[in-house]
Amino acid sequence: MTFQDLGLKAPILKALAEQGYERPSPIQEKAIPPALAGRDVLGCAQTGTGKTCAFSAPILQRLSARRGRGIRALILTPTRELALQIQENLAAYSRHLPLRSAVIFGGVGQNPQVEQLKKGVDILVATPGRLGDLYHQKFVDLSRLEIFVLDEADRMLDMGFIHDVRRILGWLPKKKQTLFFSATMPPEVQGLVDSLLTDPVKVAVDPVSSPVEVIDQQLYYVDRGNKSKLLASLIGVPQVKNALVFTRTKHGANKVAGELNKAGIPAAAIHGNKSQTARQQALADFKSGKVRALVATDIAARGLDIEELSHVFNYNLPDVPETYVHRIGRTGRAGHGGTAISFCDVNEKDELKSIEALLGKALPVVEEHPWPMAVLEPLPRDKKGRIVNPEDAEARAAAKEKRRQRDGGAKAAPKAAPPAQPKKPRRGVRNSATLEEALTATAPTRPAVPDPAFGDFRKPDPLASDTIMDATARLLAPRKPLARPEGERRRDKAPQPEAASRKEGKGRRQPRKQDNLPAEKPAKSSRGTPPAREGKKRGAGRGRGGRPPEITLRSNGQKDSTEQPSLMKPYYLSDN
Repeated sequence: MTFQDLGLKAPILKALAEQGYERPSPIQEKAIPPALAGRDVLGCAQTGTGKTCAFSAPILQRLSARRGRGIRALILTPTRELALQIQENLAAYSRHLPLRSAVIFGGVGQNPQVEQLKKGVDILVATPGRLGDLYHQKFVDLSRLEIFVLDEADRMLDMGFIHDVRRILGWLPKKKQTLFFSATMPPEVQGLVDSLLTDPVKVAVDPVSSPVEVIDQQLYYVDRGNKSKLLASLIGVPQVKNALVFTRTKHGANKVAGELNKAGIPAAAIHGNKSQTARQQALADFKSGKVRALVATDIAARGLDIEELSHVFNYNLPDVPETYVHRIGRTGRAGHGGTAISFCDVNEKDELKSIEALLGKALPVVEEHPWPMAVLEPLPRDKKGRIVNPEDAEARAAAKEKRRQRDGGAKAAPKAAPPAQPKKPRRGVRNSATLEEALTATAPTRPAVPDPAFGDFRKPDPLASDTIMDATARLLAPRKPLARPEGERRRDKAPQPEAASRKEGKGRRQPRKQDNLPAEKPAKSSRGTPPAREGKKRGAGRGRGGRPPEITLRSNGQKDSTEQPSLMKPYYLSDN
């Protein structure tokens, strides 16, 4: 069977021919016809069997049949690498079609992705996290969606995205075509399939979780401390064109890549702590041959499409048996051969049993190698009886050390607060220690000789009511302006008689009728112009330079209330 027999249009056939596609793979042969007919499809096949083309070709043909606006197809993937790979394939397959596609994922800035969405997109490839962010920011509109693709659904479950997937499903229109693809079909995913698909066409090419038969699988028993030496010796042979090495932890990936570089083998690490730019650069160097070994965690177990990858090394066996199938599926793609080599130490025998139970057969063991396993002691266990994995303990210790170095070594003791400086008192003024002392200091000065008006006492009672009233009045009374220094005094000419009389008329208090004093006529200036009334002219009542006028004592012998020795006495006293 050829692609022409599947019912694809000429532009798509031309693009597939340019990519070197001659005959459809089994998954493509069984999935493309029902997808073109608009049916929901449940595809279960191993990685590397051509699932991307199986759902991309029907999407392109359906969307090109009639024009539309907005996002009409959404492809949801678990990892950034897989999203980028699908976008590259879509761009190649739609080379001769007027369709636009875009990819969005986290780990990078969102502004370039938002700008691309604003220009208009027909097909959107996304990871769950970034899709949710842009959807809540109103940059993604899924109301016109026609086709939804969920790729690597079991990996979504493993990475904890199953809740995000369910939330995203609530944003999609109820009427749509759904294409569901996965390499494995665990029971948890089966429940999602039942709620998502409507009368689907089930396509199962290979038995669930069975590895590709063309891969040559080998097992080496080796102690944990000798794994790096064995790995370097195996990769160093000419038969190993390129190698993808899987480790358990991110720290282990960095460590193995460093040891391979020391052994003269160009290597790079790729894992979740690496920036997206660094991960793409390492992957590009590996594909171009600049880097011979790519050391990765399970984040790269899905979605890496490397043409003619010769070897896959399981430096550490995975905890989940299905992950072993995904790892070795990176090689042996598109009918090419490949080799998968696994290392097993005394701490990983339980994981090996689970993998062999899933495969239904034992892995072939290679006995002849320079570093056979010699440590056969029982594994250490924690207080709860769980096996203590040395790889995890080493990773935690490395992370703790990295944090310590980042913080600049041991936590510095908090800086002691500087001693509080005592507030400097004003010059010539001493703060009172007690209320009695404060009241005594603010009390009015008594005459030095006995006075009948005040009583015969020299030290007044600070708590007496008249004394307290006097102290309050003294604090609230207006203060005289400070005298200007001698050197700063302005040298003014002597005022003319007219000006002096005018100033005197302004500053002097006008007599009242009840004072029984003759009224004074205001002085006239030499020009005959009467002086401005008090308060009418701007600046009236103020001295030179805008300063408050000096207080002029009353000339009729009367005293102000603040001049009295006590507020309890009459405010105005006669001199008689």
